[in-house]
Amino acid sequence: MRWTIKPKPTPKDIERLSKELQVDELVAQLLLQRGITTYQQAKAFFRPQLSQLHDPFLMKDMDTAVARIESAIANNENIMVYGDYDVDGTTAVALFSSFLLESYPNVTTYIPDRYGEGYGVSIQGIDFASDNDFTLIIALDCGVKAIEQVKYAKQKGIDFIICDHHRPGTELPDAIAILDPKREDCDYPYKELCGCGVGFKLIQALTIKNGGTIDDLIPYLDLVATAIGADIVPITGENRVLAYYGLQVINMNPRIGFKAIIDQIKKKTLTITDVVFIIAPRINAAGRMKHGQHAVNLLVATDLDAATIFAKEIEQFNADRRNLDQEITQEALMQIQENDEEKRFTSVVYNENWHKGVIGIVASRLTETYYRPTLVFTKSGDKLAASARSVKGFDVYNALEECSDCLEQFGGHKYAAGLTLLEEQYGAFKSQFEKVVSQSIDPKLLEPELTIDAMIELNQIDDKLMRIIKQFAPFGPGNMTPVFMAKKIQDTGYAKGVGGGEKHLKLAAFQNGSIPIGAIGFNLGDKIDTIKNKNSFDAVFSLDENEWNGRVNLQLKLRDIR
Repeated sequence: MRWTIKPKPTPKDIERLSKELQVDELVAQLLLQRGITTYQQAKAFFRPQLSQLHDPFLMKDMDTAVARIESAIANNENIMVYGDYDVDGTTAVALFSSFLLESYPNVTTYIPDRYGEGYGVSIQGIDFASDNDFTLIIALDCGVKAIEQVKYAKQKGIDFIICDHHRPGTELPDAIAILDPKREDCDYPYKELCGCGVGFKLIQALTIKNGGTIDDLIPYLDLVATAIGADIVPITGENRVLAYYGLQVINMNPRIGFKAIIDQIKKKTLTITDVVFIIAPRINAAGRMKHGQHAVNLLVATDLDAATIFAKEIEQFNADRRNLDQEITQEALMQIQENDEEKRFTSVVYNENWHKGVIGIVASRLTETYYRPTLVFTKSGDKLAASARSVKGFDVYNALEECSDCLEQFGGHKYAAGLTLLEEQYGAFKSQFEKVVSQSIDPKLLEPELTIDAMIELNQIDDKLMRIIKQFAPFGPGNMTPVFMAKKIQDTGYAKGVGGGEKHLKLAAFQNGSIPIGAIGFNLGDKIDTIKNKNSFDAVFSLDENEWNGRVNLQLKLRDIR
């Protein structure tokens, strides 16, 4: 791994902020590195307030969207709430439909089938709306590129309101309103909302219009926080406020569906990391293995007995998903090795029998192994569908754009995208994608980067520092857990490999006679020789708490050693 130390702010700035906030200079340095330079900014960071949320009417088309929904309600129209089948889409559909159903009955939800309809707005969904007299579709986490579908809906007398956060193409659909902060003509101050977040801004606007306040919407924030975590959007600005309060709802007063999941996993307090790795995969598993509507049913449940049945069902989907993803990952790794493609700039693999629901996870696994832009293809109807994943610093969406002559359609973000192509185009696309990436990627991006916030002495680590760092949460892109580096440290001599196959490393570290502090290095078991015989070594780590037999102790969570 490449170890990169972040630039240190000037001593003058560190000293100034340290005095202004009456905090240690190390804490001042961490804040400055996150762009926090004043007392007011630090107060907003450590004490997020719902009042910091922006006025939803600053978003382009918000007035129009609110007026159209009010008109639909006044005229007793049937409203369809339509969303993608992943966590962001299903939470958004649960949020918006349950909000409308509080006061208006003529609402249904629609999640496209991953296999029969694919990503985004489908013709089948529009036909269903037409056949059942729906005259307004509110699309969440999709739709900004649905030019032909919106045109088709209009011919059938159906209006569209689109709430999306993906990058629009050069042309926008002919919808009644398109709420997307990434529109070039949208001046909304915060651009990094997820799809559920955009849906939340719309219910905030409707609430304001009807004389309500933000406090009325707190119960919906568990859904928004889950989408923020799962969609890996930056946890900065408005997202930080929404995630902060959403986590409080999850831990103190979660909706029935979340309670049913939490009861099964038996964990007391959930962090954003727990939401990402425990709750989100279960919600996602429904759309991957069966149908996204199962997730919506769980998230809108109002009866605990029913929710418990839904949660058990989803738990089984998740177990099946886990088995499949392990199996397919092994097959994909074998394909790369057998085709002697380990020295390429990209990983592109295909098997017509791979389960479409897990190819995104497999792409992530392959990226972890080979650390390069990756695509995993499978057969989808008469076409091939793929999930793309990238490495830090490389825009896979732009790379796909340069291969668009080989593609039927594509969409997504800088680091994750989806696409379809004709089977006969696969070979040409694979060659072109390799060529585009090899000519445009900085070779150092093909080596995982470990970004370090600050150099530290082990004697600087204490409970007070840990208390302050915990207040930096929720962590995520744009506000990652602080990572430190300490030089010339040693083990007390009792280091050992732990876990299955002794793949993890457990030790007690000290430096210049300091009091030893426990450390755990997941997947670092093979580095035990580096630290044997009290050899001196450098370590990169974050701070963690280890709870054992009712006692909580500080420990180092090792990221790498050398």
